[in-house]
Amino acid sequence: MTTPSTVILVAVIGILLFSIVLWFFSRYKKCPSDKVMVIYGRVGKNSDGSTRSAKCIHGGAAFIVPVVQAYEFLDLTPLSISVDLKSALSRQNIRVDVPSRFTVGISTEPSIMQNAAERLLGLQLAEIQELAKDIIFGQLRLIIATMDIEELNTDRDKFLEAVSRNVEVELKKIGLRLINVNMTDISDESGYIEALGKEAAAKAINDAKKSVAEKERDGSIGQANAKMDERINVSKADAEAIHGENLAKTEIAMSNASLREKQAEALRIATAAEKIQAAKALEEAYAAEKEAEEARSAREKATLEADVIVQTEIQKRQIELEAEAEAEKIRRKAQGEADAIYARMAAEARGMEEILRKQAAGFAEIVKSANGDAEAALKLLIADKLEDLMRIQVDAIKNIKIDKVTVWDNGGSGDGKTSTANFLSGLMKSVPPLEEVFALSGLSLPEYLGKKKAEASEAVEEAVEEAPEVEILDAEIVDGE
Repeated sequence: MTTPSTVILVAVIGILLFSIVLWFFSRYKKCPSDKVMVIYGRVGKNSDGSTRSAKCIHGGAAFIVPVVQAYEFLDLTPLSISVDLKSALSRQNIRVDVPSRFTVGISTEPSIMQNAAERLLGLQLAEIQELAKDIIFGQLRLIIATMDIEELNTDRDKFLEAVSRNVEVELKKIGLRLINVNMTDISDESGYIEALGKEAAAKAINDAKKSVAEKERDGSIGQANAKMDERINVSKADAEAIHGENLAKTEIAMSNASLREKQAEALRIATAAEKIQAAKALEEAYAAEKEAEEARSAREKATLEADVIVQTEIQKRQIELEAEAEAEKIRRKAQGEADAIYARMAAEARGMEEILRKQAAGFAEIVKSANGDAEAALKLLIADKLEDLMRIQVDAIKNIKIDKVTVWDNGGSGDGKTSTANFLSGLMKSVPPLEEVFALSGLSLPEYLGKKKAEASEAVEEAVEEAPEVEILDAEIVDGE
């Protein structure tokens, strides 16, 4: 049976083995294409038995043995070096300025890579550039000292070849190779190169002028010979042309006579044929015009008849359609109005029915509250509406506007009342009494809510007589009217 300790031991061993595998693969290093991987430490021996200082790999990969080996990369990026060489002494003891630009880089040849690993490993690109620049300066001065200014100025290929050969040999010693050399204009302080240029330019100008003069001379001679040949050949050609023209004119005259004869005969035949054909054409044209007129007359008649019939049928059908549309419109409108009236009256009936039902239910509740006494219930309803009924009576005369009232009162009347009192009493009597309002509706007031008509009138008159003061503005009442 497996114990927990055994399981833990197996897990630890598995983790250790996995870690070792990962560590092993992490020591396997790949070299990019733009770099050189330099492995140093214990890397073996050379063929002569000496200890090897480093192992260089360009591309591919290698396993770095831990503890005894390490690695670094050399960058293969090209370096552009500007070399402005000034006052370099030539073989003629003339100082010249040779501005140039060199492009160098670490070589991928095995032997030169080894030199780079031994001399450039650990240096920055700027340091490598300065080192190469010093080497190039020295070699340029040496090459210029072995050459004349004419060779430097005219034979550039020879100069560049010497530069490439000498500079590259020295650069290989530190692991570099020359990629490109670009020389610009070479100049000197004494103006020797400029004088050589002027001399060459003057010589070229003189040679050009001489060549132009010779060409002009040859051209004049050739032009004169050409004119002579032209006149001779033109004269011969003119003579032959005149002879040929005469022969041609004779043949033309004979040919014209024969042509005119044939043209006259052809004109006669053509004229006769044209007249015959014109007569036939006129005859056929008259017949065709007659047929065309008959056909046109028949077509116009048929068209006129068709237009009248079709137009009549269209108008008839249009009138029928309009009548049908108008009838359908009236029918739909009447149907819609009838439906609307029916719906409105049905809704009003339902509303009235619901109001009456609610009023009946409310009145039943009032009667029930009055212990079944309908008269008592009616009294309760009248007592509830009494205030509104009195307000209606008062409002009947409240808003009467009298523009002007003039009172001519002679003091009294036969019954002992003044004219003003009689006027106000009559005004109050013009308002329908409460008892009459109820009588019109088929009801009668309870005894405690009303008095006899005579008693009510006397109460009103007494109230008017007892009034301390009545102010009437802008009204005119003439006694006896």
